[in-house]
Amino acid sequence: MFVHCVYLWLKEDLTPKQLEDVKAGISSLTSLASVKHGYFGTPADTNRPVIDRTYSYGLVVMFESAADHDAYQVDPAHDDFRKNFASYWKSVKIYDFE
Repeated sequence: MFVHCVYLWLKEDLTPKQLEDVKAGISSLTSLASVKHGYFGTPADTNRPVIDRTYSYGLVVMFESAADHDAYQVDPAHDDFRKNFASYWKSVKIYDFE
């Protein structure tokens, strides 16, 4: 199993329409052909010193293999997401593990 975790910090001045569009875009990434499981959402309402709740959206996509992850990275829909929404975020952090 290969796990790809993405955390997005969106710009504060996005319109409600832009926020809906980016949410739909993130959601679309969970159903690409190489994805076995995909989940996304906003920070949970948990408060402990070790929890970072500063991000806007988190995305976790799981793959059967690193090769499936590599296919995801070059999927045209993934490229479209980055191209269409890169201007919406101020920061992205990615954590991958096997």
